[in-house]
Amino acid sequence: MELGLSDRVYVLTGATKGLGFATARCLVADGARVIVSSRSQESVDKAVAELGSNAAGIVADLADPGTPDALVAAAHDRFGRLDGALISVGGPPAGGPLDATDEQWTAAFNSVFLGAVRMARTVAGVLGEGGAIAFVLSTSVRTPLNGLAVSNGLRPGLAMWAKDLADALGPRGVRVVSLLPGSILTDRGHQLLAGKPDPAKAKADTEARIPLRRMGEPAEFGRVAAFVLSPAASYLTGIALPVDGGILRAL
Repeated sequence: MELGLSDRVYVLTGATKGLGFATARCLVADGARVIVSSRSQESVDKAVAELGSNAAGIVADLADPGTPDALVAAAHDRFGRLDGALISVGGPPAGGPLDATDEQWTAAFNSVFLGAVRMARTVAGVLGEGGAIAFVLSTSVRTPLNGLAVSNGLRPGLAMWAKDLADALGPRGVRVVSLLPGSILTDRGHQLLAGKPDPAKAKADTEARIPLRRMGEPAEFGRVAAFVLSPAASYLTGIALPVDGGILRAL
């Protein structure tokens, strides 16, 4: 199937590794051009080198109010247009509902929630008909995840705001979708497993709860995200789409 990505331009935050980078690879492979960002110059340089000439990158932090304008400007300066965005941030710190301090909640809100809202607002201001915004959230939008209380608290609210944004931008022909990754073998996924008393048992227990009986690969998420952002998904908006191997029990 032709996705219609040729020469389209996307900005992707937190995209020098993990799910964002997997999406960037899929977009570029289908002819799109991308601006990727992260907080590390070394990571940006490595990602751009791997993605090739249809990629550029900048060092940026979503918690910085200047980041959205910088990313939009980079897309226009390098490639002359902007067609959409994948908005992703690193996962907030692990811990139970009584563990996180006020400072940790505030830092997570500024990056995970407010940073994503600010980015989406800025991108929405320049997108025309056919544009698309995708948020990388989590299955914690629909069910709490053990040991990830901050994520459980912030992701559902952001998903509801994204739904509201889809209603607001729909008349302009701009789409908004939330993506809900489950257990994916990213660096973050490996980190969470490594924090368990018995990582091998934790991985086996997790896979036993997944109907497909395995954790996902980043590329499996990336292909879904690239499709959602592409013109091929032109009638898809306002939904929260799980990419989770079937682990969510709700419809």
